[in-house]
Amino acid sequence: MTNRTVLISGASIAGPALAFWLSRQGYAVTVVERSPELRAGGQAVDFKGATHRFVLERMGVLDEIRRHQTGGLDQTIVDAEGRPLAVLPGEFTGGDVEIRRGDLARILYERTERDCEYVFGDSIASLTESADGVDVTFERGAPRRFDLVFGADGIHSTVRRLAFGPEAGYVKHLGHYYALVETGETDGGPAVMYNEPGRMAATGGPKANAFFVFASPELRYDRYDLEQQKEILTTAFDGGGWRLPELMEMVKRSDDVYLDAIARVTMDGYSTGRVALLGDAAYGNTLAGFGSGLAVVAAYVIAGELAAANGDHGLAFRRYDEKFLRYAKVTRNANAGPFLAPPTNLRIKLRDQMFRRRLLLRSMLWMTDRLATDITLDEYPALARLD
Repeated sequence: MTNRTVLISGASIAGPALAFWLSRQGYAVTVVERSPELRAGGQAVDFKGATHRFVLERMGVLDEIRRHQTGGLDQTIVDAEGRPLAVLPGEFTGGDVEIRRGDLARILYERTERDCEYVFGDSIASLTESADGVDVTFERGAPRRFDLVFGADGIHSTVRRLAFGPEAGYVKHLGHYYALVETGETDGGPAVMYNEPGRMAATGGPKANAFFVFASPELRYDRYDLEQQKEILTTAFDGGGWRLPELMEMVKRSDDVYLDAIARVTMDGYSTGRVALLGDAAYGNTLAGFGSGLAVVAAYVIAGELAAANGDHGLAFRRYDEKFLRYAKVTRNANAGPFLAPPTNLRIKLRDQMFRRRLLLRSMLWMTDRLATDITLDEYPALARLD
């Protein structure tokens, strides 16, 4: 087998999932992660449909994910006085199984840490590809050479920028931002959501996060500046009703705030030479509920195609592109921003009424399941032997 050494940028979901499959085929896998350690908590992610379950079962992690699941609970939409207006069913918000991103990352890390090299607190600085490998420099570590490089480093992917071009050529702002804030509340109470035109706040439930969405043109800010993110968020929710003043005070005191745009990545292919992308780096971040599923399925397909091609990355990456350009189409028109934070009071009321119509809700659930399973996965005998 050719292409024995692999570098993966990103240690959230897509990266460790790919590391799982490749290390068990005999690849020497290094995972580099900008953060100094695994990021705990974070937004809940979910899996839905037979395709997602198939891959998780093949990895042997489905039962453990279920033991740490957070989903299945209804969320009540309330008015400014806290009176219930509608209920978002748990089956709609949590898929078949829901888990906090940090818990999932930890599960995948624990399955791979003994077989892979993890380098935290560093990032790729440059990529120089030649006929027989990729020379990589790092922001902190010494230069190294790898046979293959994978970008699983999110919507602001460094690997995509270095291998494909500037972010502006691939990432489109979709008119909204979202934020996750650890408020310090040990028990946030029942899961509730509150709307005003162009903004939404949600608290409570087992996630113990505060989750915010607000409409905004594209902003220029330092994504690593905590105080700047706090200022943007508190300004966006200034003058709000319900618990918003109280929550904004919690934001000011929090040392764990994550703010980013709801955006879409559009690409004609996910590989170039010895470099390939997967996860949000390739398919975007629309908060539509498909990101984690796309990530783990992509890891399975990439590893399977490399095995089927006996390590021929050119052939394997072409097959991966062919399969995923179709499967990832679910993200091309998705944008959860106007749904979570409708622009007018009328649109908010119409959205709420949808959850009272069971037939319409069942139709939406059927559609999401169909989109999540809209790919035919090969068995990949080399991967099946890993059971």
